[in-house]
Amino acid sequence: MSKIIVLFNQAGGVAKSTTTQNLGYHLSLRQHRVLLVDIDPQSSLTSFMGLEPSDLETTIYDALLPKDEEEKPLPIHKNLHSMDLLPANIELANAEQELIFAELRELRLAQVLEPVRDKYDFILIDCPPSLGILSHISLVAATHVIVPIQCQFKALKGTDSLLKTLARIRKRLNPQLKIAGFLPTMYQTSNSLDNRTLESISEQLGEVATIFPPMPRATAVAEAAEFGRPLALCPNKHKPTLELFDQLAIAMEEL
Repeated sequence: MSKIIVLFNQAGGVAKSTTTQNLGYHLSLRQHRVLLVDIDPQSSLTSFMGLEPSDLETTIYDALLPKDEEEKPLPIHKNLHSMDLLPANIELANAEQELIFAELRELRLAQVLEPVRDKYDFILIDCPPSLGILSHISLVAATHVIVPIQCQFKALKGTDSLLKTLARIRKRLNPQLKIAGFLPTMYQTSNSLDNRTLESISEQLGEVATIFPPMPRATAVAEAAEFGRPLALCPNKHKPTLELFDQLAIAMEEL
């Protein structure tokens, strides 16, 4: 049975898509079968993987809200940088409203993934930056959640509502959901505020779950998004960040 890992934080710009893509790639380097799922209408992960969202005729939206009862194969794009991708585009924004009235809406993503779950060792889901229904159904489908947190005081303050959301999901809908860990991101060693925030993250959240080593702030990571491929496949590599993704992949194997 595969591990379904959600990258979740209600804040934007915390490197959810970057982590989803690169963690998936490093898991694939370790001979794991990996499916990436983009469930963010902004479709950053889809773009990072080299696809143009606006050109896609079918996406995860069509799987979540099919127009008829006929069962159709998932619109999975195969073997993109040794991974498979279930993409998204802006059309997914409509799902927030349409799912409100859908039957068994909480289970929609779990049902979508069930037919392909045994084909993958890891399914990584990139959530939107909100506590809305798309994040909700992702957490219901998941076995584990990774929470990226930017090394800024405001980002840390927002974890209270995030943890309450996780607690509600575990109590009512998915008692098997586990927090794999918190990932500090955008970290700059020379910045005193970053260092104080990293210390606060360890003090306040260390008892809840593992605190992974911080992801450094690096221009190479932003450039990789522009190239549409994982950092390891780009001309300008950043060794500390690559080492972090290696460590994360090993940690996911040990869950």
